[in-house]
Amino acid sequence: MKKEYDFSKGERGKFYNKNATFNLPVYLEPEIESFVSKLAKEQKKNISEIVNALLFRDKELIEFMRFGDAKGHRINYL
Repeated sequence: MKKEYDFSKGERGKFYNKNATFNLPVYLEPEIESFVSKLAKEQKKNISEIVNALLFRDKELIEFMRFGDAKGHRINYL
């Protein structure tokens, strides 16, 4: 690595895109990755679709347990 770099001809914001979205890398335990891969293959979907569907279901369950349903039914989980 150099001690100094010349940025005098650099262009600020050259690669900036205000509409850019970033996907977080998610690292699964080997057992979970194997399970999700098998499900994805069976359902002819990619791993991201399966993981998102599973997480969405978990989110719904957690919200139900915390806030209840439309009729006010709630589950005490802790």
